[in-house]
Amino acid sequence: MDMRQRNITLGTAGHIDHGKTALITLLTGCDTDRLKAEKERGMSIELGFAPCTIGETEIGIVDVPGHENFIKTMVAGATGIDGVILVVAADDGVMPQTREHLDILTLLGVEHGIVALAKVDCVGAERVRAVTDEIRRFLMGTFLEGAPILPMSNITGEGFDGFYKALSDLVEAIEPRQTEGVFRVPIERAFSARGYGTIAAGIPVSGSISIGDEVVLLPQSEKGRVRAIQVYGRESSQALAGQCAALNVPQWDHKGIERGNVVTVGAYFSPQQWYLCELKLLDRERGDLKNASQMKFHTGTSETAGTVYLFQDTPLAPGHKCLVQVRLNTPVVAGPRDHFILRAPSPVRTIGGGVIIEAIDRRLKRSHPKVVDDIRARAEAIETDEGFVEYCVKSAEALATSQMQISFRTKIPKAKVADILGELCQRGRIIQIGGKLYVHIDTATRLEQHLLDIVRGFHNRQPESPGIARKQLLDESGIRKDVFDGLIEVMLSNAKIAENKGCMALPQHREQFDDGEQNLLTEIDSLLRESLFSPPGAEDIARATGAEIPEVTRALRILVEQQRLVRVDQKLLFHAEAVAEARERLISHIKESGELESVKFKYLLDTTRKYAIPLLDYFDKIGVTRRVGYTRYLGKAAEQG
Repeated sequence: MDMRQRNITLGTAGHIDHGKTALITLLTGCDTDRLKAEKERGMSIELGFAPCTIGETEIGIVDVPGHENFIKTMVAGATGIDGVILVVAADDGVMPQTREHLDILTLLGVEHGIVALAKVDCVGAERVRAVTDEIRRFLMGTFLEGAPILPMSNITGEGFDGFYKALSDLVEAIEPRQTEGVFRVPIERAFSARGYGTIAAGIPVSGSISIGDEVVLLPQSEKGRVRAIQVYGRESSQALAGQCAALNVPQWDHKGIERGNVVTVGAYFSPQQWYLCELKLLDRERGDLKNASQMKFHTGTSETAGTVYLFQDTPLAPGHKCLVQVRLNTPVVAGPRDHFILRAPSPVRTIGGGVIIEAIDRRLKRSHPKVVDDIRARAEAIETDEGFVEYCVKSAEALATSQMQISFRTKIPKAKVADILGELCQRGRIIQIGGKLYVHIDTATRLEQHLLDIVRGFHNRQPESPGIARKQLLDESGIRKDVFDGLIEVMLSNAKIAENKGCMALPQHREQFDDGEQNLLTEIDSLLRESLFSPPGAEDIARATGAEIPEVTRALRILVEQQRLVRVDQKLLFHAEAVAEARERLISHIKESGELESVKFKYLLDTTRKYAIPLLDYFDKIGVTRRVGYTRYLGKAAEQG
């Protein structure tokens, strides 16, 4: 019979000695207590993994220890499960770790499960009914409210058929995990196998991995390549999120790998010390949580001490939520939407947990309202991939961001990010500029208005000018150049701005002059056209026109802006027709002779060295000619207009 594997993992939960391990043995035939100490003490100390066949479907199952001293191990095992079998012994009923395990499962976001009422062979029918009622009351208001409560015995097999049917229904009700994310597996354990080398085992929380893929071990930053894979204890070509998987990576030393390490791909993840989180304190917590409290922080399979800083002035009351930032004593690897558990160090207990929003590089000031508003926006954004991608574009520090930057920040594969960006562009939520950058529509609108205000202000100050020089607009805007260039292209295509004689202007702008100004401009234009290759300077023009030097200087600036004059160097201006004629003669000569000796250029123009050499240097600068010693050759721009 062909086995249908589903990438689902169930886990047990419940108080010590309530029959969790015995139930797994009955269900799978596997004894998950593999350690000598577990055999001797008759209790689970470490996590146990077993393949579980339900009809024609194979899933994974994790057995967790029930003793209060091993809660951190329980959390490590529960972090990767999709559904739970809560085991309650009929002779004991609901016990302390029954409550704490259920709290932890709730905080970890588990939503599916059934209840196995074990050891019914040890009690009478009346006790079974009483404990069933107790469990039903206990589960009210939890994700297990209304879940099947199934009396059974691991010894006699009583009730097993009903339990098995409910378990089958549970498996079918759970949606297998999506596998399109970035591969990541928090390590449960690592060991060495003869003939293979290092094996790292755990339940991938996202993505998939195949034989031959390159992986990286964090926080060690050690790269390796997957040589072999086992899923549910059998050889496989790949492992998927939600499956109990073991990866053979011979390049690693198993002695240097411990629970809490992470195997992933690429450069998406790195160990971080600061995390923004949304925390909920348990209803049953005995007191308020104060700012800067020292706590144990559990996420994935890792556990580390840390300090919790509240984004509110008052302590957090039981049953309430709060945005927090956590500083961990030891950096850990985690991503947006990962769940975490907080446990108090003394007395040791679970006090709450929640969802990681994002890693940050430093502590944020809670006294700044904009900071808190932004964190709230982040917390809301991470609920969906689309929301998070849009938030990343909107909050980009450089005003724009790229597909790669978004992918690394969101931990969403590049291909999916590209699809989301395309959809957001179609909906008008973001715009693409410069081919590779994305700007949020709110940011683009604000920046465009900023640019238009600068242009409008320039027109008001210099109405005679065709517009503001592009570089001046860039400098005054303070916008990064690639973002500026992209926005200008969009504004030009949308006719929000116009390019007028090489300057940026409002579309409706027209140069404004009085009669005196216009006459002076015409006079100067004629003077320089008449003296093509020996143009007069400002003082010569002032004498010829009777205008004052400041008036001449202003008029020359306007004529340059109008592209009627060309500034060859700081002091020398030629008429645009002179530059065009000189260029044509220069190119024609070099094409015929192959080169031009610099000294000969003045003869081509019938002028003096005073004017010829600066003009020739100008042609070098714009690429029309290429200088080698005192000889000129045609440059790349020679064939361009």
